Amino acid sequence: MKIHFAPADVPLVRRIQTAVVLQWVFSFLALAPCCIVLFLFLLFTRFWLISVLYATWWFIDWDTPSKGGRKVPFLCRMPLWEHMRDYFPIKLVKTADLDPRKNYVLGFHPHGILVAGAFANFCTEATGFRKLFPGLKSNLLMLPLWFRAPFFRDYIMSAGLVPSDKESASYLLRRKDGGNAVVIAVGGAPEALDSHPGEHIVHLANKKGFIKLAIEHGADLVPIYSFGENELFDQVQNPRGTWLRYIQERLQRMMGISLPLFHARGVFQYSFGVLPYRKPINTVVGRPIPVEKNEKPTAEELDVFHQRYMDELTRLFEEHKGNYGVPEDTYLLFQ
Repeated sequence: MKIHFAPADVPLVRRIQTAVVLQWVFSFLALAPCCIVLFLFLLFTRFWLISVLYATWWFIDWDTPSKGGRKVPFLCRMPLWEHMRDYFPIKLVKTADLDPRKNYVLGFHPHGILVAGAFANFCTEATGFRKLFPGLKSNLLMLPLWFRAPFFRDYIMSAGLVPSDKESASYLLRRKDGGNAVVIAVGGAPEALDSHPGEHIVHLANKKGFIKLAIEHGADLVPIYSFGENELFDQVQNPRGTWLRYIQERLQRMMGISLPLFHARGVFQYSFGVLPYRKPINTVVGRPIPVEKNEKPTAEELDVFHQRYMDELTRLFEEHKGNYGVPEDTYLLFQ
């Protein structure tokens, strides 16, 4: 394989962008286990008191992730996130107003490998979420597993991440003053296994939990499609029925996280590595679907809103795909 090295005269601003994205990738792939190792390591050194004090704080603070988390606006507005935005680049596209007096369940599609679009748009202010949707506060849901990692839990909470369980989402949607946007990557970890360039596979056909959540709290549903999310990495081909896909799905069911075998580019060369490609991401926020509150929705009601949501997501995809390089004969595939 011929290695394509980066030129020596790369502008400084692009090197900074690469460094910022590198730390973001490291945070998602390796920071949690590093934090766990550090916590245990300190217990057996003269700095053991740090781990003991943190464990005490952890016990006191245990329920914070499920009660709205601890978002730090200053960190979300830091200029480094603008470098991450410009690396791809990432753009947030508004198609309709969202009333800040209401609460919303935003369905993000597709998951991609590392949900770069969801993080940049809803965990930072780099793409102007607060300016586009004044009065709304966004919280992205993440696997509860990651909130059990010492130190790391505080890091991800500072970005507005909360556990992807019903208790955490309900806490935000119960707020009667409105202004809360709960962002859910509906396809979750399994959808990452179908994240291949040029493909638009959405795991939604049997996903009704977020629909029920919205109805129980009277929160309007808003579909989001992130064009370019699946273009950031190449993934080893793993069609259903192959031994690789079988192993990946078994591991996903056992651990709760998926393990796609992906690659893209490196820091000083463009031929291999875990840095995403510099491909544009255009995250299009669709029109809200009005939802009336019903604490005990029927199966028929769930089916109606689920179909309505799928129709609106399809309309959103078809209406905008031509603007972002998706061929006219390419369609959204529901699984």
